[in-house]
Amino acid sequence: MHHKRGLGEDDVTVTSVPQKLTSAPAKPLSASAAKLRLLKKLHCTLRFEKKAWQLGARMVAGVDEVGRGSLFGPVVAAAVILDPAYRIRGLRDSKLLLAERREVLAERIREHALAWAVAAVDAARIDQINIYQASRLAMREAVSRLDPGPDHLLVDALRLDCELPQQPIVHGDALSASIAAASIIAKVERDGMIVEWDPVFPVYGLASNKGYSTPRHLAALREHGPCPLHRQSFAPVWNAPVPQDVLAFMLEEGGEETESLESA
Repeated sequence: MHHKRGLGEDDVTVTSVPQKLTSAPAKPLSASAAKLRLLKKLHCTLRFEKKAWQLGARMVAGVDEVGRGSLFGPVVAAAVILDPAYRIRGLRDSKLLLAERREVLAERIREHALAWAVAAVDAARIDQINIYQASRLAMREAVSRLDPGPDHLLVDALRLDCELPQQPIVHGDALSASIAAASIIAKVERDGMIVEWDPVFPVYGLASNKGYSTPRHLAALREHGPCPLHRQSFAPVWNAPVPQDVLAFMLEEGGEETESLESA
């Protein structure tokens, strides 16, 4: 819109720009950022556990897995039975916690829970049965390792193949204290496992990315190819242009076998 202001002999034309055109349009959130924003708004409580207790359950286990979207290593699940008489403050989805805080909470959970257990399904098995089934398998195995055993399950978004009463809860790790506790235990356990492999496969940056699809990890896959612990059924891995790497000790074992055959 243009306006003219009379200023004696000089007339100045002033152009006014609508307010909404002066600011850049808001950048749309990515799916992961939108999910993270949602999770931060959810409140992690004992309301699901209390409902189960009211129905007569005494050993209510929260069950969750981590590493489902990783390109490397196992998927790890945990099951935790919290003590109703002891409140662990600060439980929430492990993705929303700093690593140092997860470590502190994991220690408290292990110390004060009535029972906890972890289980892992490795990359080779994931490639055989797919990541969804591998996640369910790891969760079921974690439940079976609980001592004392549970009489009711709260499961993050999935239903397990077992006869125990169970309730799948979407975003359960952000809503149920027991599932949050399981997610923390599983996350700390898996992160420790992956970090131990970092010096063996230093090119992938595993200590920092934990096997997920970061730019550095994807670049390393393109340049060096996958290693034997990568999930070959995941597209960024099987699309890598370089053949799979082989561990040095595998070559050594193969050489020893060859020498044995030649000397026989």
